[in-house]
Amino acid sequence: MATEDQQIVMESQPQQRAELNVDESDVGVVYYIMAGISFIFIILFFPFSLLYTIKIVTEYERAVILRLGRLSSRKAKGPGLFFVIPCTDTVNKVDLRTISLDIPPQEILTKDSVTVRVDAVVFYRVYNPTMSILNVENVNSATYFVAQTTLRNVLGTKKLSELLTDRDAIGDEMQQILDEATDPWGVKVERVEIKDVSLPQQLQRAMAAEAEASREARAKVISAEGEQNASRVLRDAANIMDESPASLQLRYLQTLNTIAAYNNHTYVFPLPVDLMMKLVSGVTANNQQGGGGDQK
Repeated sequence: MATEDQQIVMESQPQQRAELNVDESDVGVVYYIMAGISFIFIILFFPFSLLYTIKIVTEYERAVILRLGRLSSRKAKGPGLFFVIPCTDTVNKVDLRTISLDIPPQEILTKDSVTVRVDAVVFYRVYNPTMSILNVENVNSATYFVAQTTLRNVLGTKKLSELLTDRDAIGDEMQQILDEATDPWGVKVERVEIKDVSLPQQLQRAMAAEAEASREARAKVISAEGEQNASRVLRDAANIMDESPASLQLRYLQTLNTIAAYNNHTYVFPLPVDLMMKLVSGVTANNQQGGGGDQK
């Protein structure tokens, strides 16, 4: 897979391919002398010289060989076993696995003049070992500084609301910018994640007060709507009871059953209103008759 990526990059970037071409026509006489001396020592000290001529790289590594300071081959060696010439070859191993780069919290001034502390993490990998060795001194350090600068530049153009709600979009934007910046180094930025956004204490208290006021207003609206619906239901129930007096008696019995479910010492016996009215009318009539007899 890594070999195919290297070929694709070489085909898509003819200028860099020309820079990485190996021209052995002007290596000079010293090159052949050093190579000849190395081969003589290898033969004289065989098989002990095999300890210095045989190198092994793992599946996730590639080896870029510089022979007398010049690139010996455009294609990196590995994985597996390969041979080098002692005293003339310098082996540079490159890890092709995905690397996570942690960016420490940065003080950033947003577009709406709010100071926040933001930290992020960048996931990248080396897809071209040769370019990562020849085009940059330290690919990990260079990627770190570019990611740190890009984080400041991108977040400086965003408002606080965007920073809190559109983290995925900001991460995608940073990923594209970093990928273009690190492409000449043979680095592919796979993902950028905004981990945490720290707000000042005063701003946190102001946002908390605003959120609390909004929740209280919403609660009042919901309570008012509930009372309005309850009043409509009670009105409908009153109309039904007015049309059917028997339903009122059933309601009395239901209330008595509810009260009896608890250990109360007070007993309530609901009586029909019509019966109470008749009793009151009878008592009043008797009182009036008795009062008239006394006068006579």
